[in-house]
Amino acid sequence: MRFQVNRDVFSEAVSFVVKLLPQRNPQPILAGVLIEATDAGLSLSAFDYEASARTTIDATVDEPGTILVHGRLLSDIASRLPNAPVEIAVDDDGILLTCGSARFTLASMPVQEYPAIPEVSGESGLVPAELFATAIAQVAFAASRDDVTPVLTGVQLEVSGTRLSLVATDRYRVALRDVPWDGGSSSTEEATALVPARTLQEVGKTFSHGENITVSFSGSGDREIIAFTSGNKTVTSLLIKGNFPPVRRLFPEQTDHHAVVNTAELVEAVRRVALVLDRSAPLRFTFGADGVAMEASGTEQARATEQVDATLTGEEVTLGLNPQYLLEALAAVRSEFTRITFTSSDNANKLSPILVTPQTSVDKGGEDTFKYLLQPNLLLR
Repeated sequence: MRFQVNRDVFSEAVSFVVKLLPQRNPQPILAGVLIEATDAGLSLSAFDYEASARTTIDATVDEPGTILVHGRLLSDIASRLPNAPVEIAVDDDGILLTCGSARFTLASMPVQEYPAIPEVSGESGLVPAELFATAIAQVAFAASRDDVTPVLTGVQLEVSGTRLSLVATDRYRVALRDVPWDGGSSSTEEATALVPARTLQEVGKTFSHGENITVSFSGSGDREIIAFTSGNKTVTSLLIKGNFPPVRRLFPEQTDHHAVVNTAELVEAVRRVALVLDRSAPLRFTFGADGVAMEASGTEQARATEQVDATLTGEEVTLGLNPQYLLEALAAVRSEFTRITFTSSDNANKLSPILVTPQTSVDKGGEDTFKYLLQPNLLLR
């Protein structure tokens, strides 16, 4: 096997396929990147049985062949090569990489032991790449990081007609975002897929600058997978098995009790006041006619208070909120103003969640494509 390839193109391709590989893999063979050289060019792939990444690039192939080489080492080397064409050849000593005056000899891993990269040929549809990447950033952070409950570590994708919804929850909050969905000639009008949040976040970062992303569903039983394709790149992911909680019913139909506040001003104030809080302690908020007042008490008699302007509709409200959870919601709103709606509950003994939505101005609501529910914390005083 022997081929020549552009340095920048090769480095970007290797970097893409190794992004989804875990830092520590119990099976050394899965740390490899599979490189296939044919008359059509190069195909680079990585797979760890749960997620895969594949891309194709142009190259001058003198001798076709297939090699498997340690992915992260190859990525580190490729990112530091001099500005010259890259040549890779296989001889008795291993894999020889040459670029200008730089030469590396790398060990070849056994290709025959590498698992087959999953192929996806099921129903598919299109989503706008930039919108999809934004939606992922607005939702994925709300997924749980605790592997004890796997279904909560994923983002639920729900296809319904011309809409694709992304939903995530960790029991204390729920994030929901809708984006347009073009099913084309596909017969699938409704579909669901529970995708690991970490994988979906990499998809958002990688494909954010493309035009459209093709989302394909395939497989059955324990091997259901989803694929995301844009240009010459494809990422697949094994779906999380289990029933995602029916969190949509938690969102209120209509409420008039709310406050509107400047997003940036509230973010800065929350960051300052929260500095004195003990870890995981709630921040006290009072929404009144004069604005929203924040109060925090920490160790060593440290205290902080601040108030920002807000327009309140309804009666005064005092509640405790996790400051980090609120800050993440405010970052996801992506609008100049934020509406905080106070919901009601049939259970008088249970605190009702607040609903956070974007607001284009003090008196004009924003698009209803993003919603965030946050459960208040019990205040001890």
